[in-house]
Amino acid sequence: MFTGIIEATGEVRKIEKEGTNVHFTLVGPFTQELKIDQSLAHNGCCLTVVKISGEEYSVTAINETLEKTNLGNLEVGSLVNLERCMIMNGRLDGHIVQGHVDKTGDVVSIENIDGSYFVTFRYEEDGAFTTVPQGSITVNGISLTVAESKDNQFSVALIPYTWEFTNMKNLKVGDKVNLEFDIIGKYIAKLLRK
Repeated sequence: MFTGIIEATGEVRKIEKEGTNVHFTLVGPFTQELKIDQSLAHNGCCLTVVKISGEEYSVTAINETLEKTNLGNLEVGSLVNLERCMIMNGRLDGHIVQGHVDKTGDVVSIENIDGSYFVTFRYEEDGAFTTVPQGSITVNGISLTVAESKDNQFSVALIPYTWEFTNMKNLKVGDKVNLEFDIIGKYIAKLLRK
């Protein structure tokens, strides 16, 4: 979670392409305070810190991100606005996740798109839950952003880091996953049913 208050600017030091993914290496004033797995907004786009080396850190943008933001236009030497996640007696990375599983879903498809992953899930529709594009969803405890949404189905796009360091890499078509829908979406769905 972020507030939109920019903390500093960072400078792009290196850009590496890997399939459709782009790894950005940057330097910023608070690099030494960062940690692996931390969410950090770059020009308002939340990216995961995947590497820290001295004064530099790296993040990965998948094609889904590059198509919907200005990050694909960055060059070595470009400056980006930086914001660390909001503090509520600790950093609130991702979104508000309660840890209460709402239901299970099934894996419909898994696509490897040149190193990033596009995974589609289906769940039993009962009118109580919904997803929206760019909304939040929790799959097996992982806070993810919905890339595509249909009545009882949604898809997420994953960077390789998330794929590799979670249980997502073990999923197969037909596997069940735990789903926790966004709390705000649940309240809105309930109000609309009344």
